[in-house]
Amino acid sequence: MELTIDPMNRSSPVPALTDHLGYWLRLVSNHVSAGFARRLERHGVTVAEWVVLRELLDVDALAPSRLADRMGMTRGAISKLADRLVAKALVDRQDDPQDGRAQTLALTAAGRRLVPRLARLADANDAAFFAALASRERATVEAALRKVVAQHGLKHRPVD
Repeated sequence: MELTIDPMNRSSPVPALTDHLGYWLRLVSNHVSAGFARRLERHGVTVAEWVVLRELLDVDALAPSRLADRMGMTRGAISKLADRLVAKALVDRQDDPQDGRAQTLALTAAGRRLVPRLARLADANDAAFFAALASRERATVEAALRKVVAQHGLKHRPVD
């Protein structure tokens, strides 16, 4: 571990930024996310919008409040994302048939066609960034990260 002593010649050693695993995770994460955001931008979608679209793919319809809970976002933020996706004709907002006061969100036909294309972009982005890892190394990294996620009970989807 490389230690740096502050210029005032104090005796307490201060670890370098690069001595922290969090530094390396954030560095890689920032670049993976930025690369994916650029790929999505070409299709007129943001990362947060992609997450909403992907969440809606496996359900017929979902209440905005449930989507907010899944994504760890406020209902207001989900409402703004939904508004943008409705304007892009990728999501439809409907009255909830079981509760006339509530609404649900569902993918439109165009949204259902777009999600697999965007998923291929996510796959390509991962392949590009993690090509340096052998498949066994990649599996080890993923298993370690899943273990940390489970230990801390992390549930919200990353959207930025």
